Amino acid sequence: MKNREFYRTMLFSGLQMFADGENNDLAARSYQLEFKKLLQAVFKSQAYFSDFFGGGIEALDGVQENETAFYVKTSDIPVVVGSAYDTSSTTAFGTGTSNSNRFGERTEVVYTNTPVQYTWEWVYHEGIDRHTVNNDFEAAIADRLELQARAKTAQFNAHHSAFISESAAESVDIAEYTEDAVIELFDTLSAYFNNIEAVGTKIAKVNSSVYNVIVNSKLTTTSKENAAKTATNEIAKFKGFQIQEVPDGMFQTNECVYAYIAGVGKAFTGINTARTIESEDFDGVALQGAGKAGEFILPDNKKAVAKGVLAGA
Repeated sequence: MKNREFYRTMLFSGLQMFADGENNDLAARSYQLEFKKLLQAVFKSQAYFSDFFGGGIEALDGVQENETAFYVKTSDIPVVVGSAYDTSSTTAFGTGTSNSNRFGERTEVVYTNTPVQYTWEWVYHEGIDRHTVNNDFEAAIADRLELQARAKTAQFNAHHSAFISESAAESVDIAEYTEDAVIELFDTLSAYFNNIEAVGTKIAKVNSSVYNVIVNSKLTTTSKENAAKTATNEIAKFKGFQIQEVPDGMFQTNECVYAYIAGVGKAFTGINTARTIESEDFDGVALQGAGKAGEFILPDNKKAVAKGVLAGA
């Protein structure tokens, strides 16, 4: 209830500001800015994989570009580490003057502009009739915009799950949901992230079966120092990963764990329109919205994404 009151208060302040503006007498009213703020607020609190995308979603209102969301500067030139500083008398001096140097071969660093494309779309279309709404008209608009922000966040969750699954460079099988199998799975994941020298916070989103095995594991008993609270069926950390249980439906078929370094990707949406417009078919307004969305991860960052898959399912 607190969240709903917060969203409604935030939106009402936006609606009031709009009502005092020059467009108050027009048949159509734009709510792009208000919907953008609502969407970002709801995403932070209800998106299951927000930490994969740095904790939020980039939302742009008034979008006209229908393909490219934005550009990122990337460099696909690997860092070259020389074996040693060359101090020989013929390097950079003597016969090597002007045609050699003691740092080794020089690699030019060039950043390229990489276009990031929208990959899917969202819409909503509702009607609010003054004769049948049975509520304050502006309150109804605010309520429906909030509910649409929640609905769009649910769509983001589904698309983000698929994106994480497709991005995973490492897939680890788990034979069954037993203590030994889950421990072996996380031992493998821990070794993998250690050997690729991943830097950052390690996150593991798990389904209910894996989560309960971890909480009940002998490695999380009260006789050992651990982050588990068995009385409340909670655990914060396991094998170096921050653990979070998410609904089973948030995983792709036969997948049960998504492990990654926080902030390796980017989620974004462009709002083409969010408006009310007086209807000629009934005494009220049509509430309409449309936009595009997508996700992005650098190819090199895919190494920092792994998943657990139930083998033989």
